[in-house]
Amino acid sequence: QVQLVESGGGLVQAGGSLRLSCTVTGSIFRLFILGWYRQVPGKQRDVVATITSGGGTNYADSVMGRFTISRVNAKNTVYLQMNGLKPEDTAVYYCKAGFPSTFYGGAGNYWGQGTQVTVSS
Repeated sequence: QVQLVESGGGLVQAGGSLRLSCTVTGSIFRLFILGWYRQVPGKQRDVVATITSGGGTNYADSVMGRFTISRVNAKNTVYLQMNGLKPEDTAVYYCKAGFPSTFYGGAGNYWGQGTQVTVSS
């Protein structure tokens, strides 16, 4: 059974920083593509950043240069370092794990429970 447990959300002022963590149970962590998504009420869940098993990263244009995704396979953990936070970054942030064959469009991916990030102006 694969489970994802997120932590690190909270309330921060504009310009501040937060680091989100997502720990994944199971021994197949190193095979997963991992990602952070975010969602605000009434809108779809959007991708923020992804990282492959080889360490390749991609970012949404809105967070490029401010956010950094990283992974530590020995700890089964993926991180999202968020700097220069803006009020528009306010959302529930979700961690996602999946195999390359399904991550970008298929069933069988795994999601965390979500963690709230609130940025005040």
